[in-house]
Amino acid sequence: MVGHESVGGAALGAAIDNTASTHLIRLVRDTARRFGVGEDRLAAIHGTGDAILAGELNRIPLGSLIELWGLLAQARPEPGAGLAVVDAAPLGTLTTWDYLVTNGPTLADALRSAQPYHRLVTAAAEGFDLTHDGELTVGFRTTAGDPAIVAVVNEYVLAYYLRRAREATGRPVIPARVAFSRAAPGNHDALRDAFGTDRIEFDAPADTITFTAADATAPLPRADPMLADLLRSHADLVLATAKPIPGPLAAFRIALAAALDAGDPSLASVANRLAVSPRTLQRQLAEHGTSWRNEFDLIRYEQAKALLAEGHLTTSAVAGRLGFTDDRALRKAFRRWSGTSPSGVRAAV
Repeated sequence: MVGHESVGGAALGAAIDNTASTHLIRLVRDTARRFGVGEDRLAAIHGTGDAILAGELNRIPLGSLIELWGLLAQARPEPGAGLAVVDAAPLGTLTTWDYLVTNGPTLADALRSAQPYHRLVTAAAEGFDLTHDGELTVGFRTTAGDPAIVAVVNEYVLAYYLRRAREATGRPVIPARVAFSRAAPGNHDALRDAFGTDRIEFDAPADTITFTAADATAPLPRADPMLADLLRSHADLVLATAKPIPGPLAAFRIALAAALDAGDPSLASVANRLAVSPRTLQRQLAEHGTSWRNEFDLIRYEQAKALLAEGHLTTSAVAGRLGFTDDRALRKAFRRWSGTSPSGVRAAV
C-alpha cells in the first residue's frame, strides 16, 4: 500500500473518522430515490435531509450512508445499482476529492497524492488501498457487514475509479482486470459492459481494479501543479473545519433537552423537532436499545440533580420545571432513581 498521512489529516484526529461527506450521502440518496425508494424510508435515515446536506462541512454518521446503500441494494439487487450511482456522478460531484484524484503528472501520481485525503468522502475505516508495481491497483475495503451492501458499495467504488481514470486521461481506459469479493451473479453483463472487459473475477480475496502500466503512467493532459497544491491546501482546511453532526441517539437527546427546557417534552414535540413521526422515533430508540420512557426518565434525573445542586430553586420549583405534578412526585421519582431524596443532593453539594 502506497501513501502518506497529510499534516492536516493527522491533526484532525478521530472527530470525523466514522463519518461520510454530504456529497456522497446526497449522491446515494438521490439514486435510491430514482430507483423508487419511498420518501418515508429515506427520511427515516438520520442526517439525510436537505437542510443538513446543504452544509458542505457537515459530516454524516457512516451508519447513515450504509443504510442508504442498503436501501439501494434492496431496490435493485442485481448488478447495476453501484453502476447507476457512478453514472449520476460526473467529475465534480464529489468536489475536492474528484479533482484530487484526477490532477497530477500521471494517474498513479494523482491517486497517490490523493490517498491521504480519502476521508474527504468517507470514513477512515473504509480502506483505500493503492499498489503501483508497474500496473496500478486500487482496492477498497468497506466496513459494511451485509454481503448485499458490500457488493453494491464495491461495485460503485471500482466503477468510480474507472470513470475518473477516463476523465483524467481523456482516453477510453480499459482495466487490466477487475476483482470482486462477492460471489458471481447469475448474469454480469452489466458489469462487463460498464468496465469494458470480461476479465472480471468473483470470489476474489479483495475488491480491486487494476490499470495497465501504460494507463497508469500516461501524462495527464490537464495536469496543473499549482492547482494540485491548492487542492491539497483546501482539503486540509475542509478536514480541519468539518462538523460531524450528532448521531441519532445524541441528536434525540439534544432535542429532548431542548423540548424539556421549552416546557413541552412530549414524544410528539421531540419527534417534530427531529422531523420524524413519533412512531419512527420510537423505532429508532428501540434500535439503539432504549425507549422514550427510559430516555425521558434519564434526562429528568440528570436535570433534577443539576438544578438541585445549584441550590437557588426550591424542590417545588424544580418539580414544576421538569414536568412533575408536585414536589411529592419529584421526591418519589428521586427515590426510585437514586435511593435518596432531593434534600440529600443538596446536602452533598
